Amino acid sequence: MAAITKRISPRTGNISYRVQIRMRGYERLEATFGRLVDARDWAKQTESDLKAGRHLEKIEAKKHTLEELIDRYVRDIVPRKKSGAKQARQLDWWKEHYGKRLLSDINPALVTEARDLLKRTGGRVKDAKGRPVSEEGASNATVNRYLAALSHVFTIASKEWQWVYDNPVLRVSRLKEPRGRVRYLKDGEQERLLEACKASKNPDLYPAVLLALSTGARRMEIWGVRWEQVDFEQELIVLHDTKNQERRVLPIKGRALEMLRERSRVRSLETDLVFPSRKDPKKPMDFRAPWEKALKQAEIENFRWHDLRHSCASYLAMSGATPGEIAAVLGHKTLQMVKRYAHIGEAHTASVVERMNKRFMAEGA
Repeated sequence: MAAITKRISPRTGNISYRVQIRMRGYERLEATFGRLVDARDWAKQTESDLKAGRHLEKIEAKKHTLEELIDRYVRDIVPRKKSGAKQARQLDWWKEHYGKRLLSDINPALVTEARDLLKRTGGRVKDAKGRPVSEEGASNATVNRYLAALSHVFTIASKEWQWVYDNPVLRVSRLKEPRGRVRYLKDGEQERLLEACKASKNPDLYPAVLLALSTGARRMEIWGVRWEQVDFEQELIVLHDTKNQERRVLPIKGRALEMLRERSRVRSLETDLVFPSRKDPKKPMDFRAPWEKALKQAEIENFRWHDLRHSCASYLAMSGATPGEIAAVLGHKTLQMVKRYAHIGEAHTASVVERMNKRFMAEGA
């Protein structure tokens, strides 16, 4: 229980209020205030924190700096994350600008200040590929990625290490990002690209591109696929190591399935990789050089390997797939990421409505 004692200085006559809190299982806590109302508020809040187990975390937050927290996170957590190297670069910025601050000083107001600094100046921020961002400022998407990196650090510090009570980054608004880029192979482009891939000096390029178009899998999911993941009986590929850290199944049909069956009959005995490197069969093939040559030969501009994934999603939308079905194929946890394809299927949706009206709606009704 809290005990408040009124004290009068014999030298100055000033009045102060000393609060003492004694609670079983905890050391005695003391604090002095110039106003009675402040003393009562502190006593009430501290007792509440003690009962809820928050007080020790507040003490820990005053023992450690942000630099210490980030260093522990980089040492213990980053090695377990697929995107760890990129996240470590982002956390370097937080260390440089706010590393000496105590964790107790990292509040939503300070994080908001940092967010605006990132947006306004860019500082030494680097993009997803590790390239310095222009001094004119970082994009909204880049700023949000830096906030996300710090947010996960505080989540771990709160849930697992009890260094802080809550995550101040969660109370800071993210910046609005532009709608995701959608570039897919349009009329004539797909045929030209596949023909250029067939003519490539790299015989693996065509089947790899065809598989990417057919399944919507990510680049490294295609490049690093192994025969043990391919189930010809069920006609699917099982992905165990995905971006979302969840197991995912890719149905394989049509030309892609036929191609894999043909390749399986002449697979290499040196490796289990479907597309092994010529230099080192234990490593996946790097298709970047032959891919760029094929794009140039097919006269296709503003197109990246990842856009094969967009192409697959767009074809699914055109075929009448629901957002949930597209998300399941692509491996998205939420529907937010697939909303970008909604407009692509609008014309096809209209044709479905038209067929329904012709069949079920009587004329003149």
